[in-house]
Amino acid sequence: MSDKDDDKVRLDKWLWAARFFKTRALAKAAIEGGKVHCRGERCKPSKEPKVGDELLIRTGFDERMVVIQELSVVRRGAPQAQALYSETAESIVRREQAAALRKAGALGVQTDGRPTKKQRRQIHQFRSDD
Repeated sequence: MSDKDDDKVRLDKWLWAARFFKTRALAKAAIEGGKVHCRGERCKPSKEPKVGDELLIRTGFDERMVVIQELSVVRRGAPQAQALYSETAESIVRREQAAALRKAGALGVQTDGRPTKKQRRQIHQFRSDD
């Protein structure tokens, strides 16, 4: 995968090639928004990552700590894209724990949907009793 032109690759292009973002524009916006940190610091989209660099990438609810294994400017299939990086073990554990909490509903109020007409009457009656 490593060609001569792969030695110098922009960070936004690498994130797009590694399939963290669907478009380069989204990757650039995430970097500018502070959702991507290289070696613990905010960076610019034009930064040239190197093999062995650690990236902290926040997408949605997930936060990943990845180490760059290869550089590429070409977006290929998912198996080839996953070969470009390796996620740290503690990052995987943290992500799985956060997903389990979200799935359990611990982060928000869980309801059974809209109240029925009878439940709505009870709510209005409860509020008007004050």
